[in-house]
Amino acid sequence: MATSLNFFPETSEPKTTHLPDWYSPETRIYSSTYSSISLPTDPFLDVVSFIFSHQHDGVTALIDSSSGYSISYSKLLPLVQSMASGLHHLGVSQGDVVLLLLPNSVYFPIIFFSVLYLGAIVTTMNPLSNMMEVKKQIVDCGVRFVFTLLENVDKLQKLGVHAIGVPENMDLDSEKTGFLSFRKLIGGQFGKAPRPVIRQQDTAAIMYSSGTTGVSKGVLFVRFEASQYEYSSSKNVYLAVLPMFHIYGLSLFVVGLLSLGSSIVIMRRFDASELVKVIDDYGVTHFPVVPPILTTLTMRAKHVCENSLQSLKQVSCGAAPLSRKTILDFVQALPHVDFVQGYGMTESTAVGTRGFNNEKHHNYSSIGLLAPNMQAKVVYWNSDSSLPPGFHGELWLRGPAIMQRYINNVEATNMTIDKDGWLRTGDIVCFDEDGYLYLSDRLKEIIKYKGYQIAPADLEAVLISHPEILDAAVTSAADEVCGEIPVAFVVRRHGCTLTKGAVIDFVANQVAPYKKVRRVVFTESIPKSAAGKILRKELKSFISSRL
Repeated sequence: MATSLNFFPETSEPKTTHLPDWYSPETRIYSSTYSSISLPTDPFLDVVSFIFSHQHDGVTALIDSSSGYSISYSKLLPLVQSMASGLHHLGVSQGDVVLLLLPNSVYFPIIFFSVLYLGAIVTTMNPLSNMMEVKKQIVDCGVRFVFTLLENVDKLQKLGVHAIGVPENMDLDSEKTGFLSFRKLIGGQFGKAPRPVIRQQDTAAIMYSSGTTGVSKGVLFVRFEASQYEYSSSKNVYLAVLPMFHIYGLSLFVVGLLSLGSSIVIMRRFDASELVKVIDDYGVTHFPVVPPILTTLTMRAKHVCENSLQSLKQVSCGAAPLSRKTILDFVQALPHVDFVQGYGMTESTAVGTRGFNNEKHHNYSSIGLLAPNMQAKVVYWNSDSSLPPGFHGELWLRGPAIMQRYINNVEATNMTIDKDGWLRTGDIVCFDEDGYLYLSDRLKEIIKYKGYQIAPADLEAVLISHPEILDAAVTSAADEVCGEIPVAFVVRRHGCTLTKGAVIDFVANQVAPYKKVRRVVFTESIPKSAAGKILRKELKSFISSRL
C-alpha cells in the first residue's frame, strides 16, 4: 500500500483558510486531537497507589538484559513494600529527600516507589556526576539518604548523608559486605511500614533541568502522568536503554509502563555490540531512543540476517532533533518498523506530544500530535501575540503534567510559567493543518542577522544533504555590522576535497540571501550530549578563542 512521507513544511503560510476544530481562533489555543483522559479526582490518591491499582494481565515486569534475572508483577508491590519498611526502619519519613545516584537496574523502580510509598521525595542524578556536582544537589534540595554504586558510598558518607550501596549484578547473596544494608532493606525483616496521609498535591520528585535559561534548576513535581501511556499493552516488551535518572526514562519505564503490565528489558549500560542480540533474545517490540542510539540501531540493522529484529514493532525518538537523512536511513533499514518522534521537557514531565502514523500516512518528521489533556499556544517571539496553524513561534504548553515550580528559584519560575499556567518552552514550532507539530529550533539559539531571524536547524538540514558532508552544526558569531552571522562547523567525508567556499556556495544556492552561511570551520566531530543535542556552547567557545 502506498504511503506518504511528510517532512517539514516548506512554507510558513497556512495552507487552508478553514480552521480545524482543535484550534480556537478566539483564544488562539490549540487542543489535543486525542480524547481527554480522566484523571484521578481523589485528593488522597498517591502515585504508588495509583500505579498499582491498575488492572492488567502482565506477568513479567522487569528483566535484566545481561543475566536474564526477572521480577514478576506479582512480586513487584511486595518488594516495594519490603523496601519501604526497611527505609522506615532506617529513619526515612514523609518529606525527606532521597537521592538515586544510580544507573539503570531492575532495582531502580523498586527503590523509587518505596520512597514515594512513605511520602518521601525522590531526586535523581547521573551516576557519572562528580562529587562537586553531587554535593551541590544534596545541599540544594536537602538530601538525607542516597542510593548509589558501592564505590561512591564512602565519598557520600563524608558529605553527611546516609549512603546505601546497590548491587549492579542481580546476586543478592553476594559475599560483598558493602551490600549488607541493601539486602536488609529489601529482605522484608521489618514488618509493614505505616503509611502517612499523602495528598495528590504533595511533592513526589525533584528533577533537575537547565530549562530555558541554561542554569541547572530543581523542578518540583506533584504527579507523574502514568495515564499518558494507557495505549500500551501487557503484550508489549520495551527495551530500556534510556537512563531512568532522566525524566524521559523515569516517566516512561518507571512510572508509565509498569501501571499497564508491559515487560521492560533493562540494559544497565548501552552496549552497541549487544543491542541486536538483546532485541532478538527477549522479543523486544518497542524501543524508545535518542538520536545517537537510533543511528547505531540503523547501522546494525544493515548488517543483520533477515530473521533479526523482526520482533520490533515501533521505535520512538525524542530528546533532540533528527535530520531528514537520519530518518530516511532508518526507515530504509527497517521498513517494517513504525517510526515516530515525540516531544517533552523535564518541566512537562516528558509529556508534550505523541507521534502517530497509520497505514496510509506516515508523518516521520513531525514530533507528533498534542498529548491527551495538553493545550498549546504558538507565540510570536517578539511579542505576546498568538499564531494560527502554519506560522512559526515559541511553543507554550498547559496541562496537568506541567511542573509545580522550580525549587528555591521564584524568579526562574515566574520567567518560565505565566500567571495562567502556561509553560514557555523556548522551542520554535509550527502546527500543520492536521494538528501535527514540527520543531524548528530553540529560541535562544536563533541567529539574529540584520534583524532577520535564522534557525540553525534550517541551515544544518541543508548542509547535511551535501554528499561530502557527514555532520554539521551552525551557531552564531558576533559581528559589528550585522549583529550576528551564521558560522557552520562541518565534518567532511574522509578523503574529500570540499572547500569552505564550496560549502558557502552550496548553502547559498538553497536559502534566502540573508540566511547564507558566512564562515565555515572544518572539524573532526561535532560536540554533542549523550542525548544527541549539539553542544553549541562549545562551538561558541571555539569561535571566541579562534575566530
